Amino acid sequence: MYKENVDYTISDAVTQINALVVGAAPAVSTASQYQTLANSFAMASLNAVFAQQQANIVHQTSTVEAVIRILAPEVP
Repeated sequence: MYKENVDYTISDAVTQINALVVGAAPAVSTASQYQTLANSFAMASLNAVFAQQQANIVHQTSTVEAVIRILAPEVP
């Protein structure tokens, strides 16, 4: 069983913690949203860099292949 008469200092401490949690909730949710947005932007930038690197590899490969075909001796 539990004691029905609770000391007022305990009740006051619980009330203050509850008020603190309720008061901090908007700031915590906004911070979480900002972190998620920053992470999304970072991932988008990384994906763009990766795509650019892959495109450069393809362009370099096609240039090398074209030069090889231009300089290759013709087979009669």
